Amino acid sequence: MNNQLRDIFFQLLRIGLWGEGKLSLNTPLSDDNWNSILKYANNHTVEGIIYDSFTILTEDQLPPASLRLKWAIRVDKIERHNAKMNAVIAEQFSLFTQNGIRPILQKGQGVASYYRIPPHRISGDIDWCFEEDDYSQARNYLKENHLDFEDTAGFSLHYYWKNIHIEHHKKTFDFRSPLKSSYLKKLLSLYKDRQQIVTINNVHVRVLAPELQILQVNIHILKHLITYGISLRQFCDSARLYYSVLPNIDGQALYAIYKKTGMLKWTHLLHKLLVEYIGLPHTAIPFPYPKDTRVDWMLDEVWYSGNFGFNDERFEQGEKSKFFYRPDSGKRLWGNFKRYLKYAPQEAIAFPFVQAYSKFLGKDSD
Repeated sequence: MNNQLRDIFFQLLRIGLWGEGKLSLNTPLSDDNWNSILKYANNHTVEGIIYDSFTILTEDQLPPASLRLKWAIRVDKIERHNAKMNAVIAEQFSLFTQNGIRPILQKGQGVASYYRIPPHRISGDIDWCFEEDDYSQARNYLKENHLDFEDTAGFSLHYYWKNIHIEHHKKTFDFRSPLKSSYLKKLLSLYKDRQQIVTINNVHVRVLAPELQILQVNIHILKHLITYGISLRQFCDSARLYYSVLPNIDGQALYAIYKKTGMLKWTHLLHKLLVEYIGLPHTAIPFPYPKDTRVDWMLDEVWYSGNFGFNDERFEQGEKSKFFYRPDSGKRLWGNFKRYLKYAPQEAIAFPFVQAYSKFLGKDSD
């Protein structure tokens, strides 16, 4: 996709995400242009968001009717999948709570509640973290009820519940550096009384305090940037969160959290990208970023890598290894390590060591 068409893609993304704006076109888009936009929307899991721009476009700017129908069918599937996920979230939260387990909904459907049209946000799975030692209790509950689950790297486990993928996480945040564990525990304790509630299928589901929700979403983005990349959907999550919760957070406290966790330099990059490309208003970021901040290189990496780097066209012909699922994995990991070492050194350095430990020694095995 050339730069002109990529600019149009981002215009459509912003219009769909915020529900306002006008599409600026020099010439009408061809069928091939629209097929390319749909391809990249799928790769970045934002097809539902771009679909939401269609009601704001003029008639002559819309994609051809056949493609609109194909797109509408895809969005209908997204809506039905989200409805199933919401039913499972409500059911599981109620079951866990009845058994004395205190779950907290991470990312996903909790973040979707901040969207203009929540059912159109794609969500791959349901993520639960837990109060204190309730992860072990939840794991025992799965064993006692003969649910087939698998312990995985990253101090997590996963399974399927009514054909919906579920993950449990020991760690609330995706920080890799063990040097931050004590501080993160203090944060969870400090903000516990500010936990929020989202209502899903008439069930009041617990989520983190706004400051910690933002921290959780943003460190998740950084974690994947340091490895294989991440889609634009997660940047849309961050933008909608900031826009929705900024009146309820202490910007200086959030600045101190980013600084203490070693994320501040990278957070400046994130904030500029959210403002310049995702459409977040300047007034919705909690503190200013340096005027000389450059993010074009990071946007390029995000653009090509797509959703967790699975469809990165730059490496389609790369070498495959029995040790890694993605082609040219070593080259890609080394490249991203060098890119982000300057901006989040502890996370970049800690990742390979903590990932190896969690994969080979950190799994539960009973």
